[in-house]
Amino acid sequence: MSNGSTPSPRRRLRGTLLVVVAAVVAAGLGGWLVWRSAGDGAGLPGARPAAPSRSPGHGSGGAASGGPQRPGGPHGSLKGKVVVIDPGHNPHNNDHGREIARQVDIGNGHKECDTTGTSTNDGYAEASFTLDVARRARTLLQKAGAKVVFTQDGDRPYGPCVDKRAAVGNTAHADAALSIHADGSGAGNRGFHVILPARVTSGPADTAAIVAPSRKLGERLADRFHAVTGSPRSNYIGKGTGLDVRSDLGGLNLSTVPKVFLECGNMRDPKDAAQLTDARWRQKAARGITEGITDFLPH
Repeated sequence: MSNGSTPSPRRRLRGTLLVVVAAVVAAGLGGWLVWRSAGDGAGLPGARPAAPSRSPGHGSGGAASGGPQRPGGPHGSLKGKVVVIDPGHNPHNNDHGREIARQVDIGNGHKECDTTGTSTNDGYAEASFTLDVARRARTLLQKAGAKVVFTQDGDRPYGPCVDKRAAVGNTAHADAALSIHADGSGAGNRGFHVILPARVTSGPADTAAIVAPSRKLGERLADRFHAVTGSPRSNYIGKGTGLDVRSDLGGLNLSTVPKVFLECGNMRDPKDAAQLTDARWRQKAARGITEGITDFLPH
């Protein structure tokens, strides 16, 4: 029972249309709000812009990226720079004992032309290790834009002699030079160290101009090598600094460009040897070397 009058057909139609229009507007507004919340939220009060997407291999770490990328990775930042790498010893030195025993002038004395180097207890030769790491570092440095010069690439019958190794860097006017080695100390002596040139002004040797920049190179190299490889600084040389100064190495005494030696670890210690014989660790070593050189060179 109703106490009002019955609406006309026209009024009923108008009311129905209003209800339909209101439903459509409400549905559209709800859909728009859902779409915005699913997107980047741009244009909404207090919304944050979307985070930029990252391509594989450019994260802050992980297997794809191999860890954080330093300035001077493969981005051309070393373009125009010359880096000389001296892989210590030579795989063929064992067959040329007489030739490598010849004495050469290192400025403040005389030493053998070269030596055979050491090895792990299982027979992995230092000369093989140094070549492998040097080649890996060359690839990374070249990707970063550097010109890389080797003193030897396993392509010589022996040597070259230590004075000739220094001359390669001098002739190339290297911005940085590095001699790669591994030590042969007693078991229990662990870790890497970087050898810096002492001030030597005698005979053909004059390191006065390179002592300071070589120390800077060595410090950068030690920092990055430690960070990338996780290898400890030497517990038997350098009093925990990973740095050592020597005046008896012809490769340093005769250099006229910033140069250091890197002893990557002790081949006679089982724990160090396990790293040195691991190809994955050697790749880390090459990256640590590359980052250390990059940090040293202005770019």
